[in-house]
Amino acid sequence: MDNRQTKPETLIARPDADGTGIDGSQRAIRDAIRDAIVDRRLMPGTKLTETDVGALFNVSRTLVRGALQALAHEGLVTVERNRGAFVANPSPEEARQIFATRRIIEPGILAEAARHMTPTHFRQLREQLVDEGRLMTERGQSARRAEIKASGDFHLMIAAMTGNAVMQRFMDELIARSSLVIALYGQSTASSCGHNEHTQIVDAIEAGQLDRAGRLMVHHIHHIEADLDLRIRRANELRDVLLP
Repeated sequence: MDNRQTKPETLIARPDADGTGIDGSQRAIRDAIRDAIVDRRLMPGTKLTETDVGALFNVSRTLVRGALQALAHEGLVTVERNRGAFVANPSPEEARQIFATRRIIEPGILAEAARHMTPTHFRQLREQLVDEGRLMTERGQSARRAEIKASGDFHLMIAAMTGNAVMQRFMDELIARSSLVIALYGQSTASSCGHNEHTQIVDAIEAGQLDRAGRLMVHHIHHIEADLDLRIRRANELRDVLLP
């Protein structure tokens, strides 16, 4: 039975303001570093020197410090006394906890989002799947990063469709931290977030089969975690990934 609520059709977009209270310059720095982490251009363990980041963005160390503190609050950066800030280097146990959290949380987010989905939302999800499929056929590092980002964006789009800003921010953090884990422990050269599994999830939601969609989401997250091992990758240099 399809018991989704009918809502006015709205387009889903990532908000500019996120309720964190940091100013625009700090947000721009935070978002640039976060995107580099999510895209796996900044590897776990990379040192984030306030002076270097400030020079790259032409801002003061004070602004950089605020951005790094915001990232530390999200679990993406660690700040060590007398050593500075580093891209977080999650342990295997932390990795397991992140994916265990996703298996518990995401089926509920999916069910809540499904209650609010309109034909416009399904069209957006289908367009996202088309983009994922196209990126899977392209080659090169930039295409690979775009594919990884598109895979994460699928989960963030579903969270956005709940209309719940708290859920969105929570999923932003979970997806970003998952990207860190995949960067450190991922062993597959293929996308760790399966395009076919995304398609099956959307099919089930659109058919009103929400229990099945939830089970597919859990299986999907299990599949991502199963692609991990304990190998540690070398950290990239900050300048190499943040300079245009």
